[in-house]
Formats: sequence, C-alpha cells, structure tokens
Amino acid sequence: MKAGFSVIVEPMNITPIKTNPNFFSALMNKRMLICIFTGFSSGLPLYILVSLLPAWLRSEGVDLKAIGLFALIQLPFTWKFIWAPLFDRYALPLGKKLGGRRRSWLLVTQLGLLLTLPILGIFHPQLDIWTIAYFSALVAFFSASQDVVLDAYRREILPDHELGLGNTIHVNAYKIAGLVPGSLSLILADHLPWDSVFLITALFMLPGIVMTLLVQEPALKNGTPKTLRAAVVEPFQEFIGRRGVKSALTILAFIFLYKLGDSMATALATPFYLDMGFSKTEIGLIAKNAGLWPSVIGGILGGIWMMKIGINRALWIFGAIQMIAILGFAWLAGAGHSLFWLGAVIGLEAFGVGLGTAAFVAYIAHTTNPLYTATQFALFTSLAAVPRTVANSATGYLVEYFGWQQFFILCFVIAIPGMLLLLKVAPWSQD
Repeated sequence: MKAGFSVIVEPMNITPIKTNPNFFSALMNKRMLICIFTGFSSGLPLYILVSLLPAWLRSEGVDLKAIGLFALIQLPFTWKFIWAPLFDRYALPLGKKLGGRRRSWLLVTQLGLLLTLPILGIFHPQLDIWTIAYFSALVAFFSASQDVVLDAYRREILPDHELGLGNTIHVNAYKIAGLVPGSLSLILADHLPWDSVFLITALFMLPGIVMTLLVQEPALKNGTPKTLRAAVVEPFQEFIGRRGVKSALTILAFIFLYKLGDSMATALATPFYLDMGFSKTEIGLIAKNAGLWPSVIGGILGGIWMMKIGINRALWIFGAIQMIAILGFAWLAGAGHSLFWLGAVIGLEAFGVGLGTAAFVAYIAHTTNPLYTATQFALFTSLAAVPRTVANSATGYLVEYFGWQQFFILCFVIAIPGMLLLLKVAPWSQD
C-alpha cells in the first residue's frame, strides 16, 4: 500500500522540504499536476478491487469465506518486481508520438484497465464466481504494472528537491481516488444495475489516459540497462551488497510485518459494515468519507512530524497509534448500528494508518537506491502488499471461526512482531 510524506528521502540523507526556498514555486508547477493524475490513476483500480468488488459480492449473497479468498486475485501486486525489469529495459513500438519506455507501457496498462473493468459487471456472482475471479486477477495485473511504470515515471520527472512534495501529492490523490469506488459507486449501486456501476467507475480511468497522451517522456539521466539480465540482477545485487545478507533479510521481514495487522483488520471492512446493519448508502456517505480525510490529514501531519523526530522514532510512535486504532473496530463490533460511532472509529483508524504509512513509505524510500528505483521500489512495495493478498485471503475463515470482535483483537496481536523488529531496523536511539 502507499502514503504521503513531506520529506525528501535518499539513501543515508534526509532533507526537510522546508529548507527548499522554491517550495511554493514547486507546488504550482506542472509536475505537481502530473502527480495528481498519477495518484488518481494508480489508486482507482486498486480501490475497485479492495472496496467495490467485496461490496458487490456480499450484496449478491456470496459468503465471507469466498470474499476473503478473493484477496488472492491481488497476487500481481506482490510479484510485480518480477516483470518490473522489462519496463526498464524495453519500450513498446507504439509510434513516434507515443514512443518511450514509460509512456508506451502506461498507455497499454491504462487501456487494459479501461477495457477489463466494465466486463466484471456483466457476470452474476452466484453463477460466474470463477470467471469474475479470472477477470479480477487480470485487472490486478494491469493495475500492478501501471503502478511500476508510474512510480518510475514520477521518480524521473521530479528533481530531488521536489521528491517529498511530489510523492505527498501523489499518495493523497491516490487516497482521494478511493472516493469513486468506495463512495460514489456504492451510492449508484442503490439506484443502478451493477453493470452500469462498473462501466461508470471504469470511465474514471480516462483522465489518466489523457495525461499519458499529453505528457512528455522523461529524459534519461542514467541510461537504460544494456541487457535484460542487467535490469534483473543488478538492483538485487546492489541492495544485498549495501546492507549485507542478514540485515537485508531483516529489513524485508519488517516491510512484510509492519502493516500486517492493520491490513488484515481492514480486508473485510465493507462486509463488516454491511453485517453491522449499515446500508450501502450509509457506507458510501459516512464510512468512506470518514476514512479518507483523517487518512490524508494523518499523512500530512506524519510528514511534518517526521521532520522533528526522524524516521526511526516516527515508525515507533505512528506504529503504536496504528495498532491501538485497530481495537476501535473490536469495540464497534459490540456497539452495533450507530452512525456516529461508525464515523468516529473509522476516522481514528484512518488517522493512525495515515501516520503509520507516512513513516513506512519514508523508510522504504530511504532504503531504495535512486539508481535502481523502479525495480527496488517494486520489490519493497510488492513485499508490503503480501499481507493484502496472501494473509488477507484467510480473513473470511478467521471471522467465521472467531466472530468479528475476536478477529479484530487477533489483528492487534498480529501487529506486534512488526513493532518488535523496529529494535533491529530502526532503533529509537538512532536517527
């Protein structure tokens, strides 16, 4: 998953944005506008898979076990580092005006999403569940591939002093994109058939396609890998050589575990709200909005706070807040139907997640070598996405066995190992 942070991060060097005298001019340039479009295009298909798809399946009578297993369709997000080197090495021959590695791959992945997303709505969940799973996996593949290219493109067009600001804008636009499938589409579902809902939702990919057609290919600063082998091997060799095998494995374990508990707790959020008796319109108007804006505010405040306390201490403090917020869902499961407490609990959890992901993404960027951003960033974000796919696939079974309240308490306990690894990867006393 992604989040905003207001710190320019490079290996072993952290520079706050506020030291940049051209902050306001950077805020108003066209690169920041591009970051808005990249964030929206990146977030929309993922939120369709994690928010709209489960709501559709649950409203059509699919049981929680099957919905939980649908998390496995997101496996492309965990394996995207495997084909990420292809995007560094090759460009698709789409003509002179659409030439270049980044724009050619972007156009193909975005058109793939525009075509496959509406197809989902023509099937019936009770009769075509496997067909829906296949097309959902195809959507996940196009979405994960688009993320790889967008991350690389954003890194290449942003000068170093705009990295923090550009990524903050990108991830906030990413979250705002969740309003479409998580709010607008759910409201439309109370008034329109599902095939129309998926078609309307898919059309929100058009702004990203227009952006791809209008922007320029970024200039090559470090050249391209000479061979496919170089594009595959060198990023991994550099990471292990720089960190050492033991330290590298510890870092990878931390990236996997830090947000595991929170990811599992929110995997079946929409079915949970439905089981608590909330209507789709109530979820669309209250739950999704109450989760979005506190998350955005948490991300911005997290970036500012990190300037004061550093990444290490931010990981400790923000991670603890993120853990405690999970318990709010356990309390809500016992409180029952209450619009006020629904908004309050979701807002608190989203604020904690905004803080936690701000520090988490800053740590990932700090760990990445700019010379191999595309592949290394894909590796780290792929690993961070594993809980959202593999671990989350068991959540339906856990809820059926434990019940909602005990399930959320279990998610709180599962978050503890990631916090303990901070002793090794980000000691409190070191910055």
